Amino acid sequence: MRVSFAWLREWVDVPWEARELGSRLTMAGFELEAIEAAAPEFSGVVVAEILEATRHPQADRLQVCRVSTGQGEPLQIVCGASNARTGLKSALAVVGAELPGGIKIKAAKLRGVESFGMLASAKELGLAETSSGILELPADAPVGAPLREYLQLDDTVLELSITPNRGDAMSVLGIAREVAALAGRPLTGPKLAPVAARIDDTFPVRLDAPVACPRFAGRVIRGVNNRAETPVWMRERLRRAGIRSISPVVDVTNYIVLELGQPMHAYDLTKLHEGIHVRMARTGEPVALLDGRTVDLQDDVLVIADAQGPVGLAGIMGGERTAVSEDTRDVFLEVAWFSPDALAGRARRFGLQTDASQRFERGVDPTQQERAIERATALILEICGGVPGPVVLTREAAHEPRRSSVPLRRKQLARLLGIGIEDARVESTLTSLGMNVERTEEGWQVTPPAHRFDVGIEADLIEEVARIVGFDAIPEVDALVPQRLRDASETRPAEYVVLDALAMRGYQEVVTFAFVDPALQSKLFPQTDALPLANPIASDLAVMRVSLWPGLLRAALENQRRQQDRVRLFEHGTRFVTEEGKLREIDSIAGIALGPRLPEQWGAKRESVDFFDVKADVEALAAATGALDSFAWEPATLPCLHPGRSARIVRNGQPVGWIGELHPALARELEFTQPPILFELDYDAALTVQVPSFKTISRFPQVRRDIAVVVDESVSLSALRERVTLTASSLLRDLRVFDVYRGPGVETGRKSVALGLIFQDISRTLTDEDADRVVASIVADLRTSLDARLRE
Repeated sequence: MRVSFAWLREWVDVPWEARELGSRLTMAGFELEAIEAAAPEFSGVVVAEILEATRHPQADRLQVCRVSTGQGEPLQIVCGASNARTGLKSALAVVGAELPGGIKIKAAKLRGVESFGMLASAKELGLAETSSGILELPADAPVGAPLREYLQLDDTVLELSITPNRGDAMSVLGIAREVAALAGRPLTGPKLAPVAARIDDTFPVRLDAPVACPRFAGRVIRGVNNRAETPVWMRERLRRAGIRSISPVVDVTNYIVLELGQPMHAYDLTKLHEGIHVRMARTGEPVALLDGRTVDLQDDVLVIADAQGPVGLAGIMGGERTAVSEDTRDVFLEVAWFSPDALAGRARRFGLQTDASQRFERGVDPTQQERAIERATALILEICGGVPGPVVLTREAAHEPRRSSVPLRRKQLARLLGIGIEDARVESTLTSLGMNVERTEEGWQVTPPAHRFDVGIEADLIEEVARIVGFDAIPEVDALVPQRLRDASETRPAEYVVLDALAMRGYQEVVTFAFVDPALQSKLFPQTDALPLANPIASDLAVMRVSLWPGLLRAALENQRRQQDRVRLFEHGTRFVTEEGKLREIDSIAGIALGPRLPEQWGAKRESVDFFDVKADVEALAAATGALDSFAWEPATLPCLHPGRSARIVRNGQPVGWIGELHPALARELEFTQPPILFELDYDAALTVQVPSFKTISRFPQVRRDIAVVVDESVSLSALRERVTLTASSLLRDLRVFDVYRGPGVETGRKSVALGLIFQDISRTLTDEDADRVVASIVADLRTSLDARLRE
């Protein structure tokens, strides 16, 4: 939220400069994100009055103006603005002035007529993105005054981050309340006197959903001139808050939101029919919004309607049918209070995020509707004229929110903050925040003000005391209770060990959203149900992930689009799987590899990463468990993986993960330059460490025998390893595959696998006869079980 420092000073006497104020607000929970000047630098611009404007003798679109600067003779200025006229007060850049962008004003001749300066527009002064003419100033603007002083352009704008629980601070008034508490100063602010009714006209309002809307203030104002010019001071304040000027009536409603934090809406009274009904929408009911869209509603959406149907989404956006325009003469002002529960998530459902919805979802002061409508009425009458009717407050008191008192114990305050604070300081602090404080035997009974929806328990009150007293005023002291360390598990590897292992193999860690694009996830896992979000922040982040792969694929694509040809990414996070109607959160680690096998170099030719490269990376994680032999790689496939280039990872007979190449069709659809290789493991099941145990080391030499066996293509290495291990029993120390051959001499559909068998006994030296006997047993078993034969 952007806050003008000068505007803030109208509400409270700020004892600090802007940057110091930003630091103090940051420590109080409102982080200062940026601080900037209210206007770009320019000099030599003064308030001037056009005494005479005549047509240029040589150009129909130019005028020759006599302009007074309040001293000396009037200046002759040639101006091309259509709104230049006699009696207008505007901004004059005199000779020698310097405007934004380094523009220097010099005397010049325009079509043969001398001009000694320039009448400037708001755009030329950096005060607006577009301008239709020169800047128009109020009639009482002091001629000759520097424009920067008159418009307070040396103001500073603070951009603050307001946390979601502090909707009460989303206004100048809200920040002023905080500053007043921090500085110990009273709130001042403009006097907001009621505006007397001059006509008896009213417009009927009916609350058909009193739980969602228990308060609705309305007022009729007739005879307004919405073609009037919004005064420059108001346009300036709106600009500094990041809002463009639209029309006087709309500008006033936006101004009230910024000043008081109370959203409001203005209707063209002639376009409303019979009366206002605040009700729940009917399923499928359409409404045309101010942004030009028409949306279909559900029955849990609160609407403002008349006899012909909805005229707006309550607390979100008004409707196009009843919008005010330049021709509007009669308006109906709406200032209501809507329950946060009734509006939560509704704006996001329709892809909207408005100033009104942000405030109503967080909570708006339920007591200031009359105050806001009186303030808006006074401003509209000042700018647009008109005659007001009475303010009519329609309410259902039984459904209005009420703040309950909260107990604050003196001992608990001291225990949580670590220091004792004097009772008088506690009471003055809470009172400065508008809270009603009553002493009790154990401490205080505190009733928060109506606008503080975030204060509901004792810890909230303790936080308020700490914020205002100042966290930096709380000394650092040793903990009052002993620190108890949790037991460190020997079987669960430390996270940093696993992450470092992947990092050392060239991977970089990423953190992606736990909610993903439902379209992408359904392409990867078409047969897996995902948990949908009730209120997604975006349509492409609408379901919980069933795998870490969707996030990794999007991250890899973003890197590829930024000319990163070699990508290695991994993530440690939770995936969410629904099984038999129950949700399981599974701790997982996953990775993706894309691009060349090695970084570009002269020592090796460029080759793309393949299945076996990533398999080696996963095997490195498996080896770190101390039980590499417990892992197996079974040929299997998922809809998103390439058939024949994927495998299920199994440990001790239980599935613990997947590895494989992305399906070619998906790789093309996602626009990968080449199919990436993916893996995913269940963290606990796959990476549980085998606790080291004592094993006797043999003192006797090893014996090696090499054999080459011919088997069917379908026979996997794990199957060979299993049969050899079973047959050789305890004598086999290691099995190494050093060659796989297909070609002449081997039948089609079969392959030759060369195995290095390492034998060793714990109690004696093996003889050649012992080794030959074991090899013969192995060959016989392979022939029987796998139809293998020795390759000659």
